[in-house]
Amino acid sequence: MKLGRWRCFVAFLAAVASIPPVASARQGSKVWDTYDFVPGSKVIFYTDFSEDRVGNFARGLKYKSGTMDVVERDGVKVLRATDRSEFLIPLGRKLPDRFTLEIDVIAAQEPPAGYDLVAFEGGPELERGDASTEINWAPTGAMLIGGGMNGNDAAFPEEMQSILRGQVAHIRVLMDGTYFKLYVNERRVYNIPVLPFRRDAVIRIFFKGTEEPNQATYLTSIRVAESATDVLYDALTARGRWATQGIRFETGKSDLKPESRPVLKEIAGALKQHADLKILIEGHTDNVGTAASNLTLSKARAAAVKVALVSEFGIEAGRISTDGFGDTKPAAPNTTAAGRAQNRRVEVVKQ
Repeated sequence: MKLGRWRCFVAFLAAVASIPPVASARQGSKVWDTYDFVPGSKVIFYTDFSEDRVGNFARGLKYKSGTMDVVERDGVKVLRATDRSEFLIPLGRKLPDRFTLEIDVIAAQEPPAGYDLVAFEGGPELERGDASTEINWAPTGAMLIGGGMNGNDAAFPEEMQSILRGQVAHIRVLMDGTYFKLYVNERRVYNIPVLPFRRDAVIRIFFKGTEEPNQATYLTSIRVAESATDVLYDALTARGRWATQGIRFETGKSDLKPESRPVLKEIAGALKQHADLKILIEGHTDNVGTAASNLTLSKARAAAVKVALVSEFGIEAGRISTDGFGDTKPAAPNTTAAGRAQNRRVEVVKQ
């Protein structure tokens, strides 16, 4: 990548992350080169609390203890904790060998002390034994307890801590067998080849806040998904198409989010490795909004993916065509939040 183009991309990331360009330049490509999170493609559980009633506990989760309720924050429904609280994510089956867990959280500007503002572990009860690790997170850092990992703490730099307070922070976990990776926003925090995480039909979530003014903690969405085992090119060869929810856009827009980069890099890698490969990028949406607006949006999003592949990865424009189908080809029923999440996708089709 040419130096001028790279500088433009760094500035773009700085703007999206709401951090000064100087800080972004200081982090440079090193941060994004280690951000290799690709979300699982088969949704096991998803909630953004949009289907819940304000004042109630979230109906898709199983209450255990504490003080939690769904509230509206800036016009968006979120789950609030004003106490030490616990709930279970019911999965319907045991976690697969390869899965991803995504939790979006808003911490207070001055959150309660400790590394356990949000913590999660496989299974219904607190275990933290040799075969079970609890992952803890706070704006100040992360910590692993159990699984032989006690004392494995990761403190965040001050400039990162300021970003993780008062706005949405993205916690991402990728498990591939025993291989464990944890990401917070654009940073990979842990990269551990062997970490025991109990595969159960539930995941226990702990999060805490207080009743003091502006001291609550909020969860904005939770997503658990099974990771595909096939490589993009192998899927194109076998089935002619490959679907992903890993290319993310701003709500209602065609602007690509920075966390889309690992999937874009994967697509570009396949195109570079197979010089004869030509692809069609398809955009698909859920059924929220009008059919006409969804069709226009899906076409714009597909075009944005092509622009990124050409401008950022040097792929020849003639090898990529685009189209959008709006909500006309759902992969799952649009009757639930999980189904709608599955339908907001990009598909790569071999030409």
